[in-house]
Amino acid sequence: MEQHFYLGIDMDENNVIVSFYQLSKKEPETVSTVAGSEHFLIPLCIAKKTGTSQWCVGEEATAAVKEGSAAVAERLLARALDGETAVLGDESYSYRELLCLFIKKMMFLAGSLQKPVVPDLLVISLESLTREKSELFLSMAPQLGLERSQVTLMDRKESFYYFVYSQKEELYLHDVCLFDYRGKTLICRRMECNRNTAPKLVTLLEEEVDLEAPLTDELFLKIVQTVSKGRAVSTTYLVGDGFDEGWMKESLKYLCRISRVFVGKNLYAKGACYGAAVRAKTAYWPFIYMGASEMKMNVSIRVQNRGKQEFYTLINAGDNWFEKVGECEVILNGTPEVDFWLQAPDHGEAQVEKLELSNFPDRPEKVTRLRIVAKPLSDTQVKVTLKDMGFGELFQSTDRVWEHIMSM
Repeated sequence: MEQHFYLGIDMDENNVIVSFYQLSKKEPETVSTVAGSEHFLIPLCIAKKTGTSQWCVGEEATAAVKEGSAAVAERLLARALDGETAVLGDESYSYRELLCLFIKKMMFLAGSLQKPVVPDLLVISLESLTREKSELFLSMAPQLGLERSQVTLMDRKESFYYFVYSQKEELYLHDVCLFDYRGKTLICRRMECNRNTAPKLVTLLEEEVDLEAPLTDELFLKIVQTVSKGRAVSTTYLVGDGFDEGWMKESLKYLCRISRVFVGKNLYAKGACYGAAVRAKTAYWPFIYMGASEMKMNVSIRVQNRGKQEFYTLINAGDNWFEKVGECEVILNGTPEVDFWLQAPDHGEAQVEKLELSNFPDRPEKVTRLRIVAKPLSDTQVKVTLKDMGFGELFQSTDRVWEHIMSM
């Protein structure tokens, strides 16, 4: 039996958590930096030892710096996005290559525990996504020994979604809540599922609370009562180091009365692993998630394939719009125009956008090959580009291009 190996890295400004998953295993495992413990946080820093070419990461790096035996680079993600450079010893390095080296070491760390070093799919989970972050990580794929298609990103909300619906059904029969408390911020997330659609449509409501002082038991109780008011809640997850101090008393009693409660730090990294298995289509998945990073519509064209009319989907609702590009080649039949079908997953009626190919070359039918590329501009807007590819040696390409922006 083929063993698929997936790697999930949850990353913020200061730390990462690394989980790995093989489908033969019951669930993803998380890398601990202390054997036999659940010490999952790995500082997001890398150090070069003085007078050598040896690199170390995480707590080993911070310890070496304290000893004075290494020069360290920190806040790797933010500085890589800003295009900064670090001087370590006598040499300078871009933060992009330092972040890439850090990730490679995380891959080896996870692989050393489970034999494979190169995952089938690497998923980076971040608090929020931008096109700049997406391109930064995708551009690292060759240095990591991966194809671009083997690297993908998701935000923590989506990691939460994959984690929730990979559990036993009894844990998500009703709404599922998550409270993420770290630093001076409490993020409240409540996930609900519409089981009347196919696939089942999952939505997430979120509220961020800025705290001027450490969260108290009394204030947290009021918050969880507000979030859960009028809702049946199956499970509540408490994530982040803010819940470490044991200050919850009445709030925890209340949560335990209304739901199952789990506390931990590796939910997002495990969710990234589950998401990798789903995206690689090695796990059955009857849900679709409509978050801020996901497309809100399907974009299709109607084609004739082996004598039968069918729809070819360029963009699927639920695809990550920062990364997705849909493309195909077709042979034009009939008038020089192409219809695009836009449809929301929870709506039966499609919106049809007709793109007329102006100044089309004078050719007989069925002797024009078109390349169609659909690239999302947002979660509800797609730019389609059509290019005349000619038809072999019979008709040379004119390189003519038609563009159209479609919105739901």
